Amino acid sequence: MRLLAISGSLRAASSNTAVLQAAARLAPRNVTIELYRELGELPHFNPDVDNEKLPMIVAALRAEIGAVDGLLISSPEYARGVPGSLKNALDWLVGSFEFPNKFVALINVSPRATHAQASLTTTLETMSARIVAEASVTLPLLGANLGADEIVATPELAEPLRKAIAAIVAAINAGDKQ
Repeated sequence: MRLLAISGSLRAASSNTAVLQAAARLAPRNVTIELYRELGELPHFNPDVDNEKLPMIVAALRAEIGAVDGLLISSPEYARGVPGSLKNALDWLVGSFEFPNKFVALINVSPRATHAQASLTTTLETMSARIVAEASVTLPLLGANLGADEIVATPELAEPLRKAIAAIVAAINAGDKQ
């Protein structure tokens, strides 16, 4: 099973990215979690080119979304909302055939970041994502400055991540049988 991890942060030392890297290390052997690294390279969404003129990087993102079984998304909250770079990527996916009905787990690294999480949930539901509530977790990483290695080594952080991965895998497997 393949999952794509998307961090809504472009920061080099992002806790959102670190938690997704930790998830990749904690995944069971039959699950591969790949980090999407081109969020900041996507052009601004333009409906005029959301057709046969689709930029190659956007076509590659859509192909990657189509090739995976589900998504893990971890996003910071900026000014009570989702960062523009993440919203831009989602806007490029609205008109795609690859995204609807995709299983999604939301990983929040700040218990205070509730507005972005709510907005992201609404956006994804509007896009026909299948948000897996049991796989969506909030971890207390705000201000902790932990990297992926430290997250993996901290049981109170690693265990909820393992459970989240197991929950999205179970949802995908159950969904495939429907």
